[in-house]
Amino acid sequence: MTSPLLRHPQSGTPKVHDITPRDAGWRYVGFGLYDLQPGQDAAEATGGHEAILVLVEGKARISAAGQDFGEMGERMSPFERTPPHCLYVPGGADWRAVATTPCKLAVCTAPATGGHAAQRLGPEGIELTPRGKGANTRYINNIAMEGRDVADHLLVTEVFTPAGNWSSYPSHRHDEDDFPRITYLEETYYHRLNPSDGFGLQRVYTDDGDLDEAMAVRDGDVVLVPRGHHPCGAPYGFEMYYLNVMAGPLRKWRFVPAPEVEWIMQRDG
Repeated sequence: MTSPLLRHPQSGTPKVHDITPRDAGWRYVGFGLYDLQPGQDAAEATGGHEAILVLVEGKARISAAGQDFGEMGERMSPFERTPPHCLYVPGGADWRAVATTPCKLAVCTAPATGGHAAQRLGPEGIELTPRGKGANTRYINNIAMEGRDVADHLLVTEVFTPAGNWSSYPSHRHDEDDFPRITYLEETYYHRLNPSDGFGLQRVYTDDGDLDEAMAVRDGDVVLVPRGHHPCGAPYGFEMYYLNVMAGPLRKWRFVPAPEVEWIMQRDG
């Protein structure tokens, strides 16, 4: 039986993912993904939500909040590991994208409070950085983490995990509103695999075992993380990419490690 936390892409529609807070059973994070062919368009009104548009791959002409941002996008595959072209769209605005090549456009959303204007978020200001050690090494493109004051609630980042390595590890959780010890952040993982017929693994679990889901993720799947720890692994032979979207009442990322792996975090820093 498929886990309720695992969402496969829909077929027969350009919007292959359409995850809302109501659909996910939480309050903050929304995630959509458009798979467009040249000439196809996508358009939305943000309403009471802010949005960060991420060109995961391909190019599109984008306008938002009354501004024409021209053609955006550069890489034809996320596995090029180059910085993504991204755009912040505030609440109460419209945006429209017209594909100029085959493209996959992610739409990351959270409640808006009106603190930021429409602006490009990348590729400028995004630099690929390593994290972890040994088989826990992965590479990060920080699109909109708390070090960049570019959004009201959204935290967005890309992670590239080499074949055979672990990621979002040592296992950790951010499911309590108790800053500065920990912050409450809902999270989605949009997964890609290279080669695309491969698979990855992700486990979402709580310390008390009340939630414990282990999932095989395939190219294009989304995993919901409402609470608990959420490590993932890339089998030998398959490189893993994921786009993380997080949001909660406070735009800060503070987490607590799982008890069984806390010693690894203390050792490796």
